[in-house]
Amino acid sequence: MSNEKKPDFSNVQSGSGSTEQSRPDFSNVRSGASSTEEITGGSGGTGGAGETTYTVAKGDTLSHIAKDHYGKASKWQVIFEANRDQLDDPDKIFPGQVLKIPALDAE
Repeated sequence: MSNEKKPDFSNVQSGSGSTEQSRPDFSNVRSGASSTEEITGGSGGTGGAGETTYTVAKGDTLSHIAKDHYGKASKWQVIFEANRDQLDDPDKIFPGQVLKIPALDAE
């Protein structure tokens, strides 16, 4: 056995001045979706039937988005044409952009 003195923590107090549990304040927390439209996948009544929206993430390309939504990367032009109001170059999309994803016509 050693004769080392053990620390005395009997006078240690918590950092809180009260024993009452404080609850976290989530009043300023926002969801990742910028609108109900993104959550429901709807167009808010402004687009065609079956149109949804997609928020661009870092690393996305129109081809990848088309592959995810249509199953074919070659359908990127459909997304590009539907978003000509905000896209001038199909290679220049940016995180945070909300793109319209129209329903494909029956082939």
